[in-house]
Amino acid sequence: MLELRPNCECCDTDLPPESDHAWICSFECTFCQDCAETRLGGVCPNCGGGLVLRPIRPAACLVTRPASTRRITRDHPCP
Repeated sequence: MLELRPNCECCDTDLPPESDHAWICSFECTFCQDCAETRLGGVCPNCGGGLVLRPIRPAACLVTRPASTRRITRDHPCP
């Protein structure tokens, strides 16, 4: 099950579970749409994989399977 991380790893923008501006790679690295498209060109800076829109978990499912609250940011600035 996806973690649904709460923020962009580059700019720390909030990305709530219902956000349609969250992008992820196959390792669930999470970025906002602006960073994913503009700064990263659709490629994850951590693993080199492609970034795709993160699916939205239905609100009813968040009750029993909530999104992560752990914020992750990169040790090094995004390109």
